[in-house]
Amino acid sequence: MTDPNIVAVIPAHIASVRFPRKILFPFFDVPMIEHVRRRSLLSSRITDVVVATCDQDIASVINGYGGKVVMTGDHHRNGTTRIAEAVADIGCSHVILLQGDEPLLMPSYIDAMVDAIAANPDGDAWNGTGPLEAPEDADRHSFVKCATAPDGRILYCFRRSPSYAEFTQQQEYIHKILGIIAFRKSFLEKLVKLPAARIERFESIEQMRIIEHGFKMQSVPFGESLPSVNEPAEADIVMDYIKQHPEQQALLKQTIGVDI
Repeated sequence: MTDPNIVAVIPAHIASVRFPRKILFPFFDVPMIEHVRRRSLLSSRITDVVVATCDQDIASVINGYGGKVVMTGDHHRNGTTRIAEAVADIGCSHVILLQGDEPLLMPSYIDAMVDAIAANPDGDAWNGTGPLEAPEDADRHSFVKCATAPDGRILYCFRRSPSYAEFTQQQEYIHKILGIIAFRKSFLEKLVKLPAARIERFESIEQMRIIEHGFKMQSVPFGESLPSVNEPAEADIVMDYIKQHPEQQALLKQTIGVDI
């Protein structure tokens, strides 16, 4: 099976309410977004990796590391519309959106997304998901969760849990939404022209535009839920995770030459 022509895009902007300038927060003296970019380049299954931004500070940093940047308008309210602008003139069949605040990204996760796309290239959208690890995670508003059907279709997304089943039962159908989202490019072009959905606006959950307008989003399950950085305290969690996981340490050495 031949892989579709897939481009990975990292949308980024300086403004962040909970963590100002977080996208440039340094881990081992390298900005967080650069960790994501370098790790994504380790996947051989994608055609290219670009950063989409409206901020010159970010563009200068990425250009300084030799990365590719597409400058976008400063009107975007979410990453989905930003990447749609960024790939408008790029020849590709599918787009993978990578969040710049997930510096623990595993290249194998990108490969898993490509496998899911290749298995159903006419699908609308795909989202990486991870297991819900603790009962309190279901109610943590800082990251989004989803409920899935037995076939992996994402039914709805939420921040505060609407579920009351036993936690072990919830783990069967509730998963953490991870920062790897894929779109068929022609669907992405259609999606960004649709009006913002009600739950999308009220809950700040981009995925709900897809679901509320009746399109299909498929869960792509990963084996673990890696920490991301939504708030300043979570930067320490990421550092601790790296120190406890040899695979992360190996990636750190491979991408930025740091040995811990």
